[in-house]
Amino acid sequence: MKILAIHNFHRSGSASGDDQVFKSETALLEAHGNDIIRYTVSNDDFDNSGVFGKIGSVFGMLWSNKNYKAVLRIIREQKPDVVHVHTFFPLLSPSILYAAKKCNVPVVATLHDTRFVCPCATSLRGNELCNECGDGHYLRMCKYGCFKGSKLQSFIVACIFKYHRKRRSFYNQIDKYICLNDNQIKLLENIGFDRTKIVKKYNFVSDVDANISNIDIEGLPERYVVYYGRIGEEKGIRFLMNAWDEVNIPLVVMGGGPLEDDFKQWSDSNSSVFFLGYTEHSKCLSIVRGSDFVVFPSIWYEGCSMVEIETMSLGKSIIATDLGFSEEAIIDNYNGKKFSLGDKKGFIDCVNFLWNNHSLLNEMGINARCEYEKKYAPEENYNELITIYNELL
Repeated sequence: MKILAIHNFHRSGSASGDDQVFKSETALLEAHGNDIIRYTVSNDDFDNSGVFGKIGSVFGMLWSNKNYKAVLRIIREQKPDVVHVHTFFPLLSPSILYAAKKCNVPVVATLHDTRFVCPCATSLRGNELCNECGDGHYLRMCKYGCFKGSKLQSFIVACIFKYHRKRRSFYNQIDKYICLNDNQIKLLENIGFDRTKIVKKYNFVSDVDANISNIDIEGLPERYVVYYGRIGEEKGIRFLMNAWDEVNIPLVVMGGGPLEDDFKQWSDSNSSVFFLGYTEHSKCLSIVRGSDFVVFPSIWYEGCSMVEIETMSLGKSIIATDLGFSEEAIIDNYNGKKFSLGDKKGFIDCVNFLWNNHSLLNEMGINARCEYEKKYAPEENYNELITIYNELL
């Protein structure tokens, strides 16, 4: 099968989950003999452009004629069976969807976030969950400065999504939506998306446990808990800092992000916290494998967290917020523990409970590995993806 895979990469070094999924999924398809045509852009392109280039890119968020023509040309020359779109915002724009439909090629879109409900993609207003813009009244974004804290940028994004909602671009130009969890499906149904066009498929990771080697890390305690991932608001970093002030258990943290400086300043004053910053992936996973368990206090709707499924592949249990993907992926006292959003006491109780119950912790780690093998391994994922494509042909 010939597949045109389209994606807007984040900035270099962001280690974003959708970037990782695009790379691993296209590689998996190729490994099974499919012909993959990749069409990608990167937000680095915007950063490296001049003033006029940046102005052009801003207007291009509404309709990128450049990407429309490029996708149209590729389809006419290469004649793919399916177009699979991952992230289209901000640089690709919805114009690529129209290019595919003009050529009568079926379009599959993986929804890595809640962009079709919330133009900011996070369903967050500050630190609070918010899905109000699902009603299409996007201009309320300006009042709160939802997009990057800027009322002007929020106005631009609101106008873009208002235009495409009026044209029903996301309803009519996509033949199949791949959602990553049940919560995404509910959110789409609530704003009028056709349930018959929606399918759920989890992300996957390769068998990390089989492919990672042990690395000796000096300076770490014999026993420890791990957080790894983006050091950002949506990941619950401020919540983690606040809660760990009341926890006397070693915590190893790996990752980078906008709150990195604040986190380092806090960790330097907390003797039980070991902040390693950005850590090379194989080394990071080796440290995770040596941990007792992983904490994942995200405050937004995770799609299908690569951190969580990597952790399960390593046979480690997880403490996670009862929200989004975690709501269905983590089963209390089976492969981890869940706590309610914002419930600091509940989170601390979970941490202390697992730390002090070694036999249960080992059992939950075995169960976590079983969950990985059943739901998040490559082969089953490939079969699901090909089935989705075939149903459109």
